[in-house]
Amino acid sequence: MKNDTIAAIATAPGESGIGIVRLSGPDALAIAGRLVTLKSGKKPKSLSTHTIHYGHAADPVTSEIIDEVILSVMKAPGTYTREDIAEINCHGGMISLRRTLEAAVALGARLAEPGEFTKRAYLNGRIDLAQAEAVVDIIKAKTSESLKAAVSQLKGRLSGELKEITEKLKTAAALVEANIEFPEEGLESTDLKKTGRAIKGVKARLQALAGTADAGKILREGAKVSIIGRPNTGKSSLLNELLDEERAIVTHLPGTTRDIIEESINLDGIPFVLSDTAGIRESSDLIEKKGIQRTFNSIEAADAVLLMLDGSAALSADDVETAKRARGKKALLVINKSDLTQKLNEKEAGKLLPDAKIVRISVLRAKGIKELKKALRGLIEEKGIRGREELIITNLRHKLLIEGAVTSLGNALLSIEKGMSEEFIALDIRGALDYLGAITGKVSTDDIINKIFADFCVGK
Repeated sequence: MKNDTIAAIATAPGESGIGIVRLSGPDALAIAGRLVTLKSGKKPKSLSTHTIHYGHAADPVTSEIIDEVILSVMKAPGTYTREDIAEINCHGGMISLRRTLEAAVALGARLAEPGEFTKRAYLNGRIDLAQAEAVVDIIKAKTSESLKAAVSQLKGRLSGELKEITEKLKTAAALVEANIEFPEEGLESTDLKKTGRAIKGVKARLQALAGTADAGKILREGAKVSIIGRPNTGKSSLLNELLDEERAIVTHLPGTTRDIIEESINLDGIPFVLSDTAGIRESSDLIEKKGIQRTFNSIEAADAVLLMLDGSAALSADDVETAKRARGKKALLVINKSDLTQKLNEKEAGKLLPDAKIVRISVLRAKGIKELKKALRGLIEEKGIRGREELIITNLRHKLLIEGAVTSLGNALLSIEKGMSEEFIALDIRGALDYLGAITGKVSTDDIINKIFADFCVGK
């Protein structure tokens, strides 16, 4: 498999100015040379690396010209995969791209699997597994902040941090294992205490790293925010205003929203997934009751909630019931319809969620929306997203492995405190090293590798 040449369309499907067919492997340049006739008359193998050349791609059987192209020549090892790479830049129509790809396959290339180019970069040692996963994060980044976190990981910041930690653990393991191999030397109790202090320091660093996972999850997937409230408080209107489009149906009739409507927005670099939910109230309508149950589920899964109240009406039992569902969640109290005569007692409303900030708005007049966005971002920033240049864990797999390492180190410290045999201490330190090695791919299995690269798009 490692000695074959793979090919794929590396650009997104659809019409565009340019589309790219990428080849990688030992025969990439030879296949490109048979597929593309260059105006210079030269063959790709004879050209300098990292150069581009004008020519025509032609059907290898009929010699019919497929497209006018630019050929990029990149020679190993200074390439994305550390293999020879040829990229045929066609016009961005699907027919010409497909015919060019089919021609490459007819000449001996194999269709690439999802993520196989990046997989080869990992297998050939250009990047580690954590950096490979960052490629997906870059492709899927929803905002500038999520892109920044992904680029940081691709540059090896997480890998560098784990390398430092791993070296400290290897030193600790060597001290303990030396006493197992050469018991006549004997480890002083002070040496074990010193090893324990080193392990505690590493454990604290790993715990701090794992503690950034909530912020990382938000950057990767978006902060989930449920807009809740009794019917007709303006939830759907607020969603439309925040999105600046008519996404949700709005009428004067209560109970119009029967199902969850989710949409994403970008607030100053932080991605948010907003959910417009069914209004909470007593209802005998079967469909509306199911919608209300989905509202409860949305609240449970949310990172934060916006509890909407109608400023032109007094508090109701439905308002109180809705607030009960939001307790324990990060929340904002949003008092809508501030353009109307106010009948809501703000002091009483504040008791519904005592820790929640109150924001007054008028969706109809588009007043207070800027203040609401600022308050919403501030609510999520409390989870650790500050826009700083700090290392953030964005991958659940990494978080679980780091937590496994923390548990192993905790067991090692317990063994030291209880004066247990060095074999137990060494085993737990090695366990922690295995967990950390699985993040970068120093310790991995084919199943893990295949699962990771299955999430990639074809051509990357």
